Amino acid sequence: MNLTEEYLSKCQSIINRIRDQQKQIQTAAGWFAGSILSGRVVHVFGSGHSRIMVEEMWPRYGSFPGFNPIVELSLTNHNNVVGANGQRQAMFLENVPGFAERILRNFGLSEKDCALIISSSGTNIVPVEMAELFQRKKIKVVALVTKDHLEKSESKRPDRKKLSDFADLVLDSGAPIGDSMITISGLKTPVSPGSTVGGVIIINSIKAELAKLLTEAGQPPNVLTAANVIGAEQATAIFEAAYDEHAHRLAELYKNAGL
Repeated sequence: MNLTEEYLSKCQSIINRIRDQQKQIQTAAGWFAGSILSGRVVHVFGSGHSRIMVEEMWPRYGSFPGFNPIVELSLTNHNNVVGANGQRQAMFLENVPGFAERILRNFGLSEKDCALIISSSGTNIVPVEMAELFQRKKIKVVALVTKDHLEKSESKRPDRKKLSDFADLVLDSGAPIGDSMITISGLKTPVSPGSTVGGVIIINSIKAELAKLLTEAGQPPNVLTAANVIGAEQATAIFEAAYDEHAHRLAELYKNAGL
């Protein structure tokens, strides 16, 4: 078996693990539908590379409004790798106590909201505190983690609590401990992670289940769709409607910020 085939085989194992979580995925979609149908939002947060799953949820083709993507640049914009805005700083900041509270201080939260927190290890302070703060506000929290990796990792918090300790529902990316899935002879460390593969599959599974629930409830979502699928005029109209809807939902959050 060549390495590409081996990686694809590992990805199939991830899919199988996610297939066993269909009830949990449907539960998450049901909670999210309740928030969106009530005119509220689902807060989505991830630091580091977990930002990928935040942006996969919204906005992009095949997605729709109803989400508040919380992407803190100091925790995610580390493309310079070193120097100003580098990876070292981002990794340091995601373990600064109190930072999550400063982020959420910008929004007026409601018990009608839901939250989706993504963290492969589930042990860094900011995402864990984020989930803790949402739960204090009686907001349902869905955690997307890599369970095997989380269980073998140590929390950075003094009380050793992890993201799963502040989650009403836990979803598993299905990746292995350490994330990387390929071992090469002569190379001491494995390569090619899998948590993003599993995370994106879970995100889009939730999205599909959620779109069905919203449609059945008589509020079909404004799904961003390419012009070569539905024509330029309709695609433009949907884009404008979706972005307007997003702005209106966020206006409610900012109106009551800090309360």
